[in-house]
Amino acid sequence: MSGKVRTKQDKPDDIIAYSEVAVRNNAAVVEYCRISMAALSGGTAGLLGLTGLYGFGFYIFAVISLWAMLLMKAGGQWKKYFVSRRSLLTNGFFGGLFVSFVVHSIFQD
Repeated sequence: MSGKVRTKQDKPDDIIAYSEVAVRNNAAVVEYCRISMAALSGGTAGLLGLTGLYGFGFYIFAVISLWAMLLMKAGGQWKKYFVSRRSLLTNGFFGGLFVSFVVHSIFQD
């Protein structure tokens, strides 16, 4: 593990430092949550018979719900744990969609 520190400047004189190890760990935990959520939402959509746009809408609802729950868990200090809220929402979107589709196909009638 390297001891590199990643920095981000919000303002010209304001530097925020991120530990590379902590950022990787947080990303791994979020990816685990996202894959689990995709499997659960795909199975639920399959059991409910949601196909096509309804199933896709259900997946979008699940992704946004997970994003909101992660931000609520981090509280107002989300910048301590994540580099950006947008990347937290969009990273792994299509991978989770694929997992959701596969699980949905298994549970569909």
